[in-house]
Amino acid sequence: MSITTSTIEPGIVTVTVDFPPVNALPSAAWFDLGEQILAAGADPATHVVILRAEGRGFNAGVDIKEMQATEGYGALIDANRGCAAAFAAVYDCAVPVVVAVNGFCVGGGIGLVGNADVIVATDDAVFGLPEVDRGALGAATHLARLVPQHLMRTLYFTAQNVTAQQLEHFGSVYRVVPRADLLDAALEVARMIAVKDTRVIRAAKEALNGIDPVDVKTSYRLEQGYTFELNLAGVSDEHRDAFVTTGKARE
Repeated sequence: MSITTSTIEPGIVTVTVDFPPVNALPSAAWFDLGEQILAAGADPATHVVILRAEGRGFNAGVDIKEMQATEGYGALIDANRGCAAAFAAVYDCAVPVVVAVNGFCVGGGIGLVGNADVIVATDDAVFGLPEVDRGALGAATHLARLVPQHLMRTLYFTAQNVTAQQLEHFGSVYRVVPRADLLDAALEVARMIAVKDTRVIRAAKEALNGIDPVDVKTSYRLEQGYTFELNLAGVSDEHRDAFVTTGKARE
């Protein structure tokens, strides 16, 4: 289980997540992911970052089993802060971040993808927020960057997934490709960015963030506040316990 950084080509750095079986990240891994993304972008030799994952799917969110095995609220606080740090790192990375999504991208994965600059995905990729089925809230901020407002609300309330093909239709996903071609698709667009003057691209990233109509970091923390309320009320524990016990949402 690891998060690794490597230079795949001059100017192109990959940050790879590998936490079998489903890339549900423990709290410490979210902080590590954010630190590695920021460090990659801070290196003057880096022109673009590709965020990718090994295994069955791109990201399954937080490790709920870790949270339920920990007494008190420490694990919950760490998971929330870790997610906020990792999502912000994608957004604040000094260079563009291309995400390569394989298979499923749910929960915290939406926070990473929603804050990215370019998205490529496999033809079997699905995106969704099962938060209400886990007694939690969060990442509607990021889902709203992928789909229109009313669809976002429908997906959020119903915990349904949306396909890569649908997101391509909305213009959120740049390309949809077979799984075997995912890294090549990410490299293709990364190379187009990497050949540009990185001084200009870095300024462009900062400028685009500056004109963004949504303060993604503040809005996400607002969502998390309601998650803490649900936890204090005992609601979230009921749902997480049901998931840990049965692997399914509480009815």
